[in-house]
Amino acid sequence: MKHIWTIFKRELNSYFTQPTAYAIILIFLVLSLLFNFTFGRFILAGDANLEWSFLFWHPWLYMLLAPAVGMKLWADEKRTGTIELLGTFPIPPWAIILGKYLAAATVWLIALSLTFPLIITVNYLGEPDNWRIFSGYLGSYLTCCVFLAITMLVSACTRDQVVCLIVSVSICVIMVLCGYEDFIRELSKFRVDYLVEAMVSLGVWDHFRSLTRGLFRYQDMVWFASIIFACLVGTSAILSAKRA
Repeated sequence: MKHIWTIFKRELNSYFTQPTAYAIILIFLVLSLLFNFTFGRFILAGDANLEWSFLFWHPWLYMLLAPAVGMKLWADEKRTGTIELLGTFPIPPWAIILGKYLAAATVWLIALSLTFPLIITVNYLGEPDNWRIFSGYLGSYLTCCVFLAITMLVSACTRDQVVCLIVSVSICVIMVLCGYEDFIRELSKFRVDYLVEAMVSLGVWDHFRSLTRGLFRYQDMVWFASIIFACLVGTSAILSAKRA
């Protein structure tokens, strides 16, 4: 635990000593609130639970912005050569992986927490189901954590941050589109049922939307945890293979 905390502090400090984290947090806040009051029609719809006006847009934002936070996790270490230095420290590889991942996840936890004035606003203007709002925020954060884990896995495969960003965004876009109802509806016209079912299971929407509706389903928690765990284990395997 001590090793994880050491790496966590080091990584979190590296995010906030550079303008990248501040810029991404600011962009997320501006875009999420802008979509909420424009395309989401927050005032006209009277969406007190924030399901459609606010939370709906988060996967679309995360698929572009989450890789921007995670792309430096390993690619930057390889570019500067500090990954060899980390390997000489008496720190287990899993502690380094978890410390780095938790630091990136904390950046997004801060970004999401800074939208709290919107929760205060809906409680002032109406009578929302705050448990449902909490569930929706949890679904939003878990979706972001999945995209971060995917980015970490891709980052372990390359030393180029731009390549990591492009590949990670591409994978995240596919996961968002795969579960999106309009996309699936068009895909269904080809009458390939098994492909449609496979893409829906891969997509993030079914699991994300159940949480925005206030539903805590066992299969959703397993889906989020499985992908995150698989990506972290995959990262460990790739780094171990390269060190060998």
